[in-house]
Amino acid sequence: MNYRFLLVGLMGLLWTPILRGEDWQQWRGPYFNGSSDAKNLPDKLDEPHQLWKAPLPGPGAGTPILSGEYLFLTGLDAQSKKLLGLCLSRKDGHELWRKEIGNGFQMNGRNNMASPSAVTDGKTVWFYFGTGDLAAFDVEGKELWSRNLQKDHGAFNVQWIYASSPLLYRDKLYIQVLHRDVPPHGEPTPSTHADSYLLAVDPRNGHDLWKVTRPNEAREESKESYATPLPFENDGHAEILLIGGDSVTAHDPGDGHELWRFGGWNPQKINHWRQVAGLVAGDGLVFACVPKGGPVYAIKDGGQGDVTQSHLAWRSTEVSSDVCVPLFYKDRLYLLDPDRRTLSCLDPRTGQKQWSGKLGGDAPFRASPTGANGKIYCMNEAGDVWVVAADSFKVLYQGSLHGDRSRASISVSDGEVFVRAGETLYAFGMK
Repeated sequence: MNYRFLLVGLMGLLWTPILRGEDWQQWRGPYFNGSSDAKNLPDKLDEPHQLWKAPLPGPGAGTPILSGEYLFLTGLDAQSKKLLGLCLSRKDGHELWRKEIGNGFQMNGRNNMASPSAVTDGKTVWFYFGTGDLAAFDVEGKELWSRNLQKDHGAFNVQWIYASSPLLYRDKLYIQVLHRDVPPHGEPTPSTHADSYLLAVDPRNGHDLWKVTRPNEAREESKESYATPLPFENDGHAEILLIGGDSVTAHDPGDGHELWRFGGWNPQKINHWRQVAGLVAGDGLVFACVPKGGPVYAIKDGGQGDVTQSHLAWRSTEVSSDVCVPLFYKDRLYLLDPDRRTLSCLDPRTGQKQWSGKLGGDAPFRASPTGANGKIYCMNEAGDVWVVAADSFKVLYQGSLHGDRSRASISVSDGEVFVRAGETLYAFGMK
């Protein structure tokens, strides 16, 4: 078993919570790539494998975050219109506590203010919302600090509602705001001009550690990004990776300065190529999905300055993903095309397609695929779920949880799969 804790058994010492193997503490999991080493996971997400289900107060696209005996979710109360931080029991799904963190009843057909996922280190949980409300609590529900980033750093100029999740890495909270330099609606004024930026926050007290401007030459909506910062450790160095504004950039985790930049996929400066799909990395490569069904790029990590010409490993027009973040699992790259409803497996070193298959269903996919225990878990917007074998395209299970607006990625831990379908949270396992 993979233990990530120290079990203290001496009488008189404080009890330390046990963290289960491969807890899912951030939105793309323990390796930041959608995969986990979790074992004993069910092949089917059906009633015989259902451990419990719990109603949620309203919709949200935040992934279930797991640590020890706790589940954390961001949510929107459909009645009060409050933005909520939720803590549920992992054992049976009953609500342990909820906190009102902000007001933000704004939604459209694609998004609402409760889209960012929570993040935890097992002792503290941080909730973040599209309003800019950011708050920290201990796992028992005691508030440690709160603030609003829009109040401190200016409005988010995002047309389809801000949705980036915070990243906890090396004792810093990293938050990206890649947006337009003017509001998407109304007449701009000199006072409304805004730069895109990467912000580092001290997770202990919420204070800013530093803020760096992240320039770009994109136009209008193409400046917007809904992705989340990605940490990548390769060849003895670490980076924070961002995508948006027609480019990928790597930043020093210590002070945020830009290390290298890759772009060139929008030479015509088309003004509506907003970035939704985030990055994934592995094998010394960074994988980027260009908006609007564009190519997938594999970028060799490293270098300095503009590496657009020097660091392209491969480019594929066979596959694409406008929304779903790719999965890097067992040295393979998986892409879920949200509108064609196709799952493909690629060799990450060459881009050569290993296999591809049609999932089907009537709704598009917005949740990103999850890989663990030799399986890939997928869900579409209607709450239809698929379990696919990871080594070849073999559908092990297809069923429906009937959850409208299901956009939260599935999370897993040893023996358990957690699915947020519509306004219900499900736990599945091997009974």
